[in-house]
This record gives sequence, C-alpha cells and structure tokens, in this order.
Amino acid sequence: MVPLFIFYLHIVGLTAAFTSEYRKEGLSAGFLNVGFFVLIFSVGWTISTFALKHLVGAEGWATWMDRDAMSLVLLTAGEAVFFFFYFSDKQRRPLPH
Repeated sequence: MVPLFIFYLHIVGLTAAFTSEYRKEGLSAGFLNVGFFVLIFSVGWTISTFALKHLVGAEGWATWMDRDAMSLVLLTAGEAVFFFFYFSDKQRRPLPH
C-alpha cells in the first residue's frame, strides 16, 4: 500500500512539474522537465535501494513497510527537498564576498 501511494504521489508531482514548466516555457520544456523527473526518480530509487540493502533486511519493519517501501520513502524524502529548491521561484540573494 505504501509503494502504491508513493507512485501516485509521483504521478501527481510529475503532472504538476509538466504543467508548471509548460505554462512558463512551452511544450518542449515541459517534456524536458518530465525526462528530468523520471531520471531523478530512477537513479534515486536505485541508490536508495542499494543503501538500504546493506542496512535493513528484506522483511523490513513490518508487512506494509518492507525494504522496497522504505527505499521509496527515503527516495521521496530526498526528492521533496531537492525539488523544493529546484522549483522554487524566489530570487536568491547572492552571498556576500
């Protein structure tokens, strides 16, 4: 159930990323954003699964939170932080010299 919820969350995020970039830059930028989103998801899931393979057994903590679900939760947390800063529209002040 946890992986299904996380996959649905990623579908919603993917759609939001596409429409946001499509409205600002156009169709090609929207598809480029989708490709970037898919690339970050696939590489991040591979890395989080590899890291958790050495830390947690295959059974995980419970029947609903096995190692695969834990790797998806870790991936989603990392992506949330990354995409928050990637998609934020605020202008950043330069650091003082």
